[in-house]
Amino acid sequence: MFRARARPKERAHREAHRSGRAGWLRAAVLGADDAIVSTSSLMIGVAASSASRTAVLIAGVAGLVAGSMSMAVGEYVSVSSQRDVEEADIEVEKQELATDPQYELNELATIYTRRGLDKELALQVAEQLSAHDRLATHLRDELGIVEASRARPLQAAWISAASFSTFAMLPIAALALAPSAGRILVIAAVSLVSLAALGALGGHLGGAPIGRAAVRVSVGGALAMAVTAAIGRLLGIYAS
Repeated sequence: MFRARARPKERAHREAHRSGRAGWLRAAVLGADDAIVSTSSLMIGVAASSASRTAVLIAGVAGLVAGSMSMAVGEYVSVSSQRDVEEADIEVEKQELATDPQYELNELATIYTRRGLDKELALQVAEQLSAHDRLATHLRDELGIVEASRARPLQAAWISAASFSTFAMLPIAALALAPSAGRILVIAAVSLVSLAALGALGGHLGGAPIGRAAVRVSVGGALAMAVTAAIGRLLGIYAS
């Protein structure tokens, strides 16, 4: 008597979508990139003017503190504005659903029709989804607002500040380890390597090509350092 062979257990299917990371990832990457570029450029510019190591260190620490506070405030204000727009749209949608629900239902069905459903099926889908959660359905399919991608001002603010203050330590640490004669080259090298690694990591987390992301960030940082170094050198010559 033969027994039916047991079917292998089906592995759980998980799709690694990354869109849910968009909010905090953008804030973290922006804070880290800005920290390395602005702090290293500031320090290189001061160092290029033939300033002392102490002066360069003070410039780096001042840049760290000011930059982290600026990032926190800037992100909070920017994302709060986005949040306000979302809240206003939600209130408008609530009023429209309360005053003319049938029109809103037909509007939802029209959206599904444009996506490829026939009119009868589109209306059935609209009715069933509305019965489950009418407001959430309209926010998602009419306005493109979903909870996972909502603007979060406080999250953006503290992540940006923490990211900036952490990565701004890299050029400061490079100054501490560098000899006086080669401090500009060491700060630039450490910063560019860090930027390339950060760009690659951001590309990996966001699902983008790693090499292109690394080159893009590194080229931008190198340009910023070169410009500030030239300005610092000219100002140093003029001041002397």
